[in-house]
Amino acid sequence: MGNLFCCVQVDQSTVAIKERFGKFDEVLEPGCHCLPWCFGSQLAGHLTLRLQQLDVRCETKTKDNVFVNVEASIQYRALAEKANDAFYKLSNPRTQIQAYVFDVIRASVPKLDLDDAFEQKNDIAKAVEDELEKAMSAYGYEIVQTLIVDIEPDEHVKRAMNEINAAARMRVAANEKAEAEKIIQIKRAEGEAESKYLSGVGIARQRQAIVDGLRDSVLGFSVNVPGTTAKDVLDMVLITQYFDTMKEIGAASKSSSVFIPHGPGAVRDIATQIRDGLLQASHHHE
Repeated sequence: MGNLFCCVQVDQSTVAIKERFGKFDEVLEPGCHCLPWCFGSQLAGHLTLRLQQLDVRCETKTKDNVFVNVEASIQYRALAEKANDAFYKLSNPRTQIQAYVFDVIRASVPKLDLDDAFEQKNDIAKAVEDELEKAMSAYGYEIVQTLIVDIEPDEHVKRAMNEINAAARMRVAANEKAEAEKIIQIKRAEGEAESKYLSGVGIARQRQAIVDGLRDSVLGFSVNVPGTTAKDVLDMVLITQYFDTMKEIGAASKSSSVFIPHGPGAVRDIATQIRDGLLQASHHHE
Protein backbone atom coordinates (compact mmCIF):
# COMPACT_ATOMS: atom_id res chain seq x y z
CA MET A 1 0.00 0.00 0.00
CA GLY A 2 2.89 2.35 0.80
CA ASN A 3 4.47 1.74 -2.58
CA LEU A 4 1.11 2.35 -4.27
CA PHE A 5 0.94 5.85 -2.78
CA CYS A 6 4.72 6.37 -3.18
CA CYS A 7 5.30 6.39 0.60
CA VAL A 8 7.82 4.31 2.60
CA GLN A 9 8.47 3.97 6.33
CA VAL A 10 11.93 3.78 7.86
CA ASP A 11 12.10 2.35 11.39
CA GLN A 12 14.02 3.80 14.35
CA SER A 13 17.79 3.00 14.47
CA THR A 14 17.63 2.19 10.78
CA VAL A 15 18.37 4.11 7.60
CA ALA A 16 17.18 3.39 4.05
CA ILE A 17 19.16 3.71 0.86
CA LYS A 18 17.28 5.55 -1.90
CA GLU A 19 18.28 5.05 -5.51
CA ARG A 20 17.11 6.83 -8.66
CA PHE A 21 17.29 4.87 -11.87
CA GLY A 22 19.69 2.45 -10.16
CA LYS A 23 22.07 5.13 -8.85
CA PHE A 24 22.52 6.16 -5.23
CA ASP A 25 20.44 9.20 -4.45
CA GLU A 26 20.29 9.76 -0.69
CA VAL A 27 20.07 8.18 2.77
CA LEU A 28 16.59 8.23 4.28
CA GLU A 29 16.37 8.86 8.03
CA PRO A 30 13.76 7.13 10.27
CA GLY A 31 10.22 8.28 9.47
CA CYS A 32 7.86 8.47 6.50
CA HIS A 33 9.25 9.41 3.08
CA CYS A 34 7.76 9.98 -0.35
CA LEU A 35 9.28 7.74 -2.98
CA PRO A 36 7.81 8.53 -6.44
CA TRP A 37 8.55 5.36 -8.33
CA CYS A 38 7.20 6.89 -11.48
CA PHE A 39 10.26 9.19 -11.58
CA GLY A 40 12.68 6.28 -11.20
CA SER A 41 13.02 6.41 -7.38
CA GLN A 42 13.23 3.13 -5.53
CA LEU A 43 14.35 1.73 -2.19
CA ALA A 44 17.59 -0.25 -2.50
CA GLY A 45 17.58 -1.59 1.06
CA HIS A 46 17.85 -0.88 4.77
CA LEU A 47 20.90 -0.58 7.03
CA THR A 48 20.71 -0.99 10.80
CA LEU A 49 22.56 1.46 13.06
CA ARG A 50 22.27 -0.71 16.14
CA LEU A 51 25.31 -2.05 17.96
CA GLN A 52 26.16 -5.54 16.72
CA GLN A 53 28.48 -8.20 18.12
CA LEU A 54 30.56 -10.75 16.29
CA ASP A 55 32.14 -13.67 18.19
CA VAL A 56 35.28 -15.04 16.54
CA ARG A 57 37.15 -18.20 17.50
CA CYS A 58 40.67 -18.42 16.11
CA GLU A 59 43.20 -21.25 16.48
CA THR A 60 46.86 -20.26 16.57
CA LYS A 61 50.21 -21.22 18.12
CA THR A 62 52.23 -19.49 20.80
CA LYS A 63 55.95 -18.86 20.82
CA ASP A 64 56.56 -21.98 22.95
CA ASN A 65 54.68 -24.14 20.39
CA VAL A 66 51.38 -24.51 22.25
CA PHE A 67 48.22 -24.50 20.15
CA VAL A 68 45.48 -22.32 21.64
CA ASN A 69 41.98 -21.23 20.69
CA VAL A 70 41.51 -17.47 21.11
CA GLU A 71 37.93 -16.24 21.47
CA ALA A 72 37.33 -12.60 20.59
CA SER A 73 34.16 -10.52 20.70
CA ILE A 74 33.92 -7.55 18.33
CA GLN A 75 31.25 -4.89 18.92
CA TYR A 76 30.65 -2.67 15.88
CA ARG A 77 28.01 -0.54 14.18
CA ALA A 78 27.43 1.32 10.92
CA LEU A 79 27.86 5.10 10.89
CA ALA A 80 24.83 7.09 9.76
CA GLU A 81 26.98 9.71 7.99
CA LYS A 82 28.73 6.92 6.01
CA ALA A 83 25.70 4.74 5.43
CA ASN A 84 26.21 4.70 1.64
CA ASP A 85 29.77 3.32 2.09
CA ALA A 86 28.58 0.70 4.58
CA PHE A 87 25.81 -0.38 2.21
CA TYR A 88 27.65 -0.42 -1.10
CA LYS A 89 31.30 -1.18 -0.32
CA LEU A 90 30.82 -4.37 1.72
CA SER A 91 28.51 -7.21 0.89
CA ASN A 92 29.30 -9.11 4.11
CA PRO A 93 30.90 -6.99 6.88
CA ARG A 94 30.97 -9.88 9.38
CA THR A 95 33.19 -11.97 7.11
CA GLN A 96 35.47 -8.98 6.52
CA ILE A 97 35.82 -8.28 10.26
CA GLN A 98 36.50 -11.95 10.96
CA ALA A 99 39.30 -11.99 8.39
CA TYR A 100 41.01 -9.00 10.02
CA VAL A 101 40.65 -10.57 13.48
CA PHE A 102 42.28 -13.79 12.27
CA ASP A 103 45.11 -11.83 10.68
CA VAL A 104 45.93 -9.76 13.78
CA ILE A 105 45.62 -12.62 16.30
CA ARG A 106 47.77 -14.96 14.22
CA ALA A 107 50.38 -12.20 13.92
CA SER A 108 50.39 -11.24 17.63
CA VAL A 109 50.03 -14.47 19.63
CA PRO A 110 52.98 -16.36 18.01
CA LYS A 111 55.29 -13.66 19.42
CA LEU A 112 54.27 -14.52 23.00
CA ASP A 113 54.77 -17.49 25.30
CA LEU A 114 51.64 -19.12 26.69
CA ASP A 115 51.90 -17.42 30.09
CA ASP A 116 52.59 -14.05 28.45
CA ALA A 117 49.57 -14.48 26.18
CA PHE A 118 47.32 -14.82 29.23
CA GLU A 119 48.91 -11.79 30.86
CA GLN A 120 48.74 -9.62 27.72
CA LYS A 121 45.15 -10.27 26.66
CA ASN A 122 44.42 -6.54 26.78
CA ASP A 123 47.37 -5.78 24.50
CA ILE A 124 46.14 -8.35 21.96
CA ALA A 125 42.64 -6.86 22.10
CA LYS A 126 44.05 -3.35 21.61
CA ALA A 127 46.05 -4.49 18.55
CA VAL A 128 42.94 -6.11 17.03
CA GLU A 129 40.85 -3.00 17.72
CA ASP A 130 43.40 -0.62 16.20
CA GLU A 131 43.70 -2.71 13.04
CA LEU A 132 39.93 -3.08 12.68
CA GLU A 133 39.31 0.62 13.31
CA LYS A 134 41.82 1.58 10.64
CA ALA A 135 40.41 -0.89 8.08
CA MET A 136 36.67 -0.70 8.74
CA SER A 137 36.40 3.10 9.00
CA ALA A 138 36.89 3.26 5.23
CA TYR A 139 33.79 1.10 4.80
CA GLY A 140 31.57 3.19 7.07
CA TYR A 141 31.80 1.04 10.23
CA GLU A 142 32.89 1.97 13.75
CA ILE A 143 34.60 -0.53 16.04
CA VAL A 144 33.18 0.19 19.49
CA GLN A 145 34.88 -2.46 21.60
CA THR A 146 37.15 -5.46 21.13
CA LEU A 147 37.44 -8.09 23.85
CA ILE A 148 39.62 -11.18 24.10
CA VAL A 149 37.14 -13.32 25.98
CA ASP A 150 39.22 -16.46 26.47
CA ILE A 151 42.50 -18.14 25.58
CA GLU A 152 42.00 -21.88 25.73
CA PRO A 153 45.01 -24.19 25.30
CA ASP A 154 44.82 -27.87 24.49
CA GLU A 155 43.30 -30.10 27.19
CA HIS A 156 46.61 -31.87 27.83
CA VAL A 157 48.36 -28.54 28.23
CA LYS A 158 45.72 -27.34 30.71
CA ARG A 159 46.12 -30.54 32.71
CA ALA A 160 49.91 -30.10 32.77
CA MET A 161 49.56 -26.47 33.88
CA ASN A 162 47.22 -27.51 36.68
CA GLU A 163 49.67 -30.20 37.80
CA ILE A 164 52.52 -27.67 37.84
CA ASN A 165 50.42 -25.28 39.87
CA ALA A 166 49.37 -28.06 42.25
CA ALA A 167 52.99 -29.17 42.70
CA ALA A 168 54.08 -25.61 43.49
CA ARG A 169 51.30 -25.23 46.07
CA MET A 170 52.16 -28.61 47.62
CA ARG A 171 55.79 -27.52 47.88
CA VAL A 172 54.76 -24.33 49.68
CA ALA A 173 52.45 -26.34 51.95
CA ALA A 174 55.28 -28.79 52.75
CA ASN A 175 57.59 -25.90 53.67
CA GLU A 176 54.93 -24.37 55.89
CA LYS A 177 54.27 -27.74 57.54
CA ALA A 178 57.99 -28.26 58.17
CA GLU A 179 58.26 -24.80 59.72
CA ALA A 180 55.26 -25.55 61.94
CA GLU A 181 56.76 -28.87 63.06
CA LYS A 182 60.06 -27.13 63.75
CA ILE A 183 58.32 -24.55 65.94
CA ILE A 184 56.42 -27.33 67.75
CA GLN A 185 59.64 -29.25 68.44
CA ILE A 186 61.39 -26.11 69.68
CA LYS A 187 58.49 -25.25 71.96
CA ARG A 188 58.29 -28.85 73.19
CA ALA A 189 62.05 -28.86 73.96
CA GLU A 190 61.73 -25.53 75.76
CA GLY A 191 58.78 -26.88 77.73
CA GLU A 192 60.67 -30.07 78.66
CA ALA A 193 63.69 -28.05 79.74
CA GLU A 194 61.50 -25.78 81.86
CA SER A 195 59.67 -28.80 83.29
CA LYS A 196 62.93 -30.52 84.24
CA TYR A 197 64.23 -27.33 85.80
CA LEU A 198 61.10 -26.91 87.89
CA SER A 199 61.16 -30.61 88.79
CA GLY A 200 64.76 -30.24 89.97
CA VAL A 201 63.83 -27.17 92.01
CA GLY A 202 60.93 -29.14 93.53
CA ILE A 203 63.13 -32.14 94.41
CA ALA A 204 65.73 -29.84 95.96
CA ARG A 205 63.07 -28.13 98.05
CA GLN A 206 61.62 -31.51 99.04
CA ARG A 207 64.97 -32.78 100.20
CA GLN A 208 65.62 -29.53 102.03
CA ALA A 209 62.28 -29.90 103.79
CA ILE A 210 63.13 -33.51 104.73
CA VAL A 211 66.47 -32.42 106.15
CA ASP A 212 64.86 -29.58 108.07
CA GLY A 213 62.21 -31.95 109.40
CA LEU A 214 64.79 -34.50 110.51
CA ARG A 215 66.82 -31.78 112.21
CA ASP A 216 63.79 -30.48 114.07
CA SER A 217 62.81 -33.99 115.09
CA VAL A 218 66.27 -34.81 116.38
CA LEU A 219 66.50 -31.56 118.33
CA GLY A 220 63.00 -31.92 119.78
CA PHE A 221 63.50 -35.57 120.77
CA SER A 222 66.88 -34.81 122.41
CA VAL A 223 65.33 -32.03 124.46
CA ASN A 224 62.24 -34.00 125.57
CA VAL A 225 64.03 -37.29 126.26
CA PRO A 226 67.14 -36.69 128.35
CA GLY A 227 70.10 -38.96 127.81
CA THR A 228 69.48 -39.63 124.11
CA THR A 229 71.98 -38.68 121.51
CA ALA A 230 71.49 -37.49 117.99
CA LYS A 231 72.64 -40.91 116.76
CA ASP A 232 69.90 -42.69 118.69
CA VAL A 233 67.25 -40.39 117.31
CA LEU A 234 68.53 -40.80 113.74
CA ASP A 235 68.49 -44.59 114.09
CA MET A 236 64.92 -44.49 115.29
CA VAL A 237 63.88 -42.20 112.39
CA LEU A 238 65.55 -44.51 109.90
CA ILE A 239 63.77 -47.53 111.37
CA THR A 240 60.46 -45.69 111.13
CA GLN A 241 61.12 -44.78 107.50
CA TYR A 242 62.11 -48.39 106.79
CA PHE A 243 58.83 -49.78 108.12
CA ASP A 244 56.83 -47.13 106.26
CA THR A 245 58.53 -48.18 103.05
CA MET A 246 57.78 -51.86 103.69
CA LYS A 247 54.15 -50.97 104.35
CA GLU A 248 53.82 -49.06 101.07
CA ILE A 249 55.39 -51.90 99.08
CA GLY A 250 53.01 -54.40 100.61
CA ALA A 251 49.94 -52.19 100.09
CA ALA A 252 50.60 -51.53 96.37
CA SER A 253 48.66 -54.07 94.28
CA LYS A 254 50.72 -53.69 91.11
CA SER A 255 54.18 -53.37 92.61
CA SER A 256 56.91 -55.82 91.68
CA SER A 257 58.32 -58.17 94.29
CA VAL A 258 61.27 -56.70 96.17
CA PHE A 259 63.47 -58.92 98.37
CA ILE A 260 65.46 -57.08 100.99
CA PRO A 261 67.02 -58.27 104.26
CA HIS A 262 64.50 -58.06 107.08
CA GLY A 263 65.12 -58.10 110.79
CA PRO A 264 66.66 -55.95 113.53
CA GLY A 265 70.16 -56.70 112.33
CA ALA A 266 69.23 -55.70 108.81
CA VAL A 267 67.79 -52.45 110.07
CA ARG A 268 71.02 -51.80 111.97
CA ASP A 269 73.05 -52.52 108.85
CA ILE A 270 70.89 -50.13 106.78
CA ALA A 271 71.24 -47.38 109.36
CA THR A 272 75.00 -47.93 109.51
CA GLN A 273 75.26 -47.79 105.69
CA ILE A 274 73.25 -44.55 105.46
CA ARG A 275 75.25 -42.95 108.28
CA ASP A 276 78.55 -44.00 106.75
CA GLY A 277 77.43 -42.60 103.41
CA LEU A 278 76.55 -39.28 104.97
CA LEU A 279 79.86 -39.13 106.84
CA GLN A 280 81.81 -39.97 103.68
CA ALA A 281 79.97 -37.29 101.75
CA SER A 282 80.65 -34.77 104.49
CA HIS A 283 84.33 -35.74 104.58
CA HIS A 284 84.54 -35.49 100.79
CA HIS A 285 83.11 -31.94 100.84
CA GLU A 286 85.66 -30.92 103.50
